[in-house]
Amino acid sequence: MPKLNVVDRKGKKVGTYNVEPTDFAPRICKQLLHDAVVMYQANRRQGSHKTKSRSDVSGSNKKLYRQKGTGNARMGHRRSGVRRGGGHIFARQPRDYSYRLPRKSLQLATGMALASKVQDDQLIIIDSLDFNEPRTKDMAAILQNIGCDSGSLMIATAQYDQNVYKSARNLDQVSVLPAGELNALSILSSRSMLITKPALDALKQSASEKGQHKGGSKR
Repeated sequence: MPKLNVVDRKGKKVGTYNVEPTDFAPRICKQLLHDAVVMYQANRRQGSHKTKSRSDVSGSNKKLYRQKGTGNARMGHRRSGVRRGGGHIFARQPRDYSYRLPRKSLQLATGMALASKVQDDQLIIIDSLDFNEPRTKDMAAILQNIGCDSGSLMIATAQYDQNVYKSARNLDQVSVLPAGELNALSILSSRSMLITKPALDALKQSASEKGQHKGGSKR
C-alpha cells in the first residue's frame, strides 16, 4: 500500500499515511468526472442574459411604405430584425441552466477526484492546521515551507475553521473547504490539494461506509 508523507507546519516529515486511490473509488471514470464538472459549472451560471426582440424595442408597427410600386424591396415595420435599431430575430431570454445528476453518481465522482489526486501525487498531508487568530502571513509561510506556494491549491480541513479560512482567503489561487463540502469540481479545479490528517481520516471513513452500504445492498 502506498505511503504518503505527513508534514508539519515547517515542512518537516513527521510520519507516513497509508492511502491508495481505491480507498476512495474502485476506478477512475473520466466521463463521469466530466459530466459532474459540467453540471457544477452549469449550476453556477446566473442565466440573466437578455436581448430585446421586436416586441421590446420602441417604434411604430406601421408598414414603412406600400408593398409594391416604389421600386424598393418590400419592408415591414421599423422594429424588424433586419433593420438597424430593430429587435433581435432570435432574442436571448433569461433561463435556468441548472440540473442535477443522481446523488450516488456525484458521490462517486467526488471519490474519483480524490483518487486522481492520490494517483497523480498531488495530495499533501499536514498533521494539523490550527490558528489562534487569522494570520495571512503565517498561512503564506506554511505554504512556502511545504512547497505549495505556486499554482492553485485547495486546502481541506476536517470541519469549518474560520481562522484557517480568513488566513487563506487573500492568497492568490488558494481555496479552503471542509471535507464534507468537497465535490469533483472543487477538487479538480486546483492543481494540488493540502489536506489535514483528520480530514483525510474522515474522507476515508466516509468512503468506506458508502462502499460497505453499497455492498450490503447487493446482497
